[in-house]
Amino acid sequence: MSQPRGACAVVAVAWALVAAIEAGPALAAASPPAPPQLGATAWLLIDADDDETLASQAPSRPLAIASATKLMTAYLALEELPLGRDLAAPAYQALPAESILGLREGERVTVRDLLYSLILASANDGAVTIAEGVSGSVSGFVDEMNDTAGALGLGDTSYTNPIGLDAPGNRSSARDLATLADELMENRLFREIADSTEATIATDQRTIEIPTRNTLLLGDPTVTGIKTGHTLEAGYVLVGSATRDDVDLISVVLGAPSEAARDAETSRLLDYGFSLYERQTPVREGEAIATPELADQGESLDLVAKDQVRIAVRRDQRIETEVDAPEEVTGPIDRGARLGNVVVTVDGHRAGSVALVAARAAEAATFTEKVRSGIAAPLAVGALVVVVILIGIWLLRRRSGRTARSEEERMRTHEDRLRRRGGEPE
Repeated sequence: MSQPRGACAVVAVAWALVAAIEAGPALAAASPPAPPQLGATAWLLIDADDDETLASQAPSRPLAIASATKLMTAYLALEELPLGRDLAAPAYQALPAESILGLREGERVTVRDLLYSLILASANDGAVTIAEGVSGSVSGFVDEMNDTAGALGLGDTSYTNPIGLDAPGNRSSARDLATLADELMENRLFREIADSTEATIATDQRTIEIPTRNTLLLGDPTVTGIKTGHTLEAGYVLVGSATRDDVDLISVVLGAPSEAARDAETSRLLDYGFSLYERQTPVREGEAIATPELADQGESLDLVAKDQVRIAVRRDQRIETEVDAPEEVTGPIDRGARLGNVVVTVDGHRAGSVALVAARAAEAATFTEKVRSGIAAPLAVGALVVVVILIGIWLLRRRSGRTARSEEERMRTHEDRLRRRGGEPE
């Protein structure tokens, strides 16, 4: 196996995606599609990776959000409660139209199962059980919800209950909901829950089957969540997410006129967002990326990408590749030996990486090559020393000549002055 020698060469190559790598000038010339116009009161679509806004309508307008309120309830449960802790359900008097599990007072459920009931079934009694488990009371929990909203920078958000029932002051905006959803989707368990179509939860008394209320999740395999809601004041609400070709989008639709419209408008929003991305291959399998010198052999060795890096990017994003490879390597080297790597970033965010391997085998330098290299180096150094010495001699002679001429000129000047005065030099 070889030993890399010399400093690592780090090369950055950037493409401003005015013209796509694969699609050519035709793509650059094409205008991006226009964002859809929806019937909802407000909406927002963001890229979950860089938080770029892709489409919006009144994204900062505070509105009633129905059960999307439970996103903050879930956030605090994940932050403050052990998932395996059993919580006792408090007494809960539900209104006829409320969604509930039907927990009996004192019935015990784990935090994990309560989270499933919260997101899939939108269970109000589950939300109240979490609230009392976190803070000891619903009022204390609401205070904590508002404090957390402030800490997360959700400036359009205020809460009056952990459920989402219509009430003055229980408000949020599409932007704040997208921000909170983005935070939650960083949590592995929450992602699993949000992407579930059904679950079986267990209390200390029984098991309960719960299907998701997110009908869009049932019809589109790329949809990955997140939370539905509906009240008379809020209309139909959906905080959605989807993943296609490694692109993660988060959508928020507030105030849709019906469940069907809510789903259809979310689908249109997501389809529009994904249409803004193109698949690119900044690193291709087998492509020669670096060419270090083979020590003592007077030739080089190609390092090629072991695999491809294929990513989806928007037209306005910048791709960069950073190559980390030695400037010189010493044989013997096996074909396929890993000698470096290349990292691909999109707008500064890591998007992929691949190993750089030797394109061919390389033998160790022969004795003759080492001798030749060993002789060549001292000769080169010796030649450099001779050149330096000659330059030094030339500079000294030049300086000495200048000094002698300066002395002669000084004496002539002195004699000229004496003659003008009528005197003779001594």
